[in-house]
Amino acid sequence: MALAGLSTLGVKFGYGSGATKPNKFTELTRINAIGGLSLSPESIDASALTDEVTRRIAGRSDTDETIPITVNWTPATLTEWEAVLTAYEGLTGEAEMWFTVYHPDMTKGWFFKAQPPKKLPMPEFSQNSLLTVEIPLVVTEYIGMDTAIEPGTGL
Repeated sequence: MALAGLSTLGVKFGYGSGATKPNKFTELTRINAIGGLSLSPESIDASALTDEVTRRIAGRSDTDETIPITVNWTPATLTEWEAVLTAYEGLTGEAEMWFTVYHPDMTKGWFFKAQPPKKLPMPEFSQNSLLTVEIPLVVTEYIGMDTAIEPGTGL
């Protein structure tokens, strides 16, 4: 019998900063959706002149450059994201912005380094809809899965 997959219920998204993976991440609330990161390797032609069929090897992987984070827009989320931008502007030395996706039923979480936009985008407005905004993060390095750290509030 096949088991069902995991639900997205309880997933948390957070940020931290440092030259190495932080021990604590600050939770960003009211996240509506987190885009995925695919690792598409480049295909390198490794053929010789005598090969009748092209031979290929995998090259570097590309993370598609950005990850969209969709937020339910409220005054509280505006304050949280302004804190992210302030933290990013205050980075010094080797410190970088780290982000984590935490799932409560997994012992490992996803980690990546990224640059937030310099300014927050304006959401789309339409009748009878929830106000959301998509914030693109420029991925500078995909770390992958490592020991999960649950983001907390007020860190």
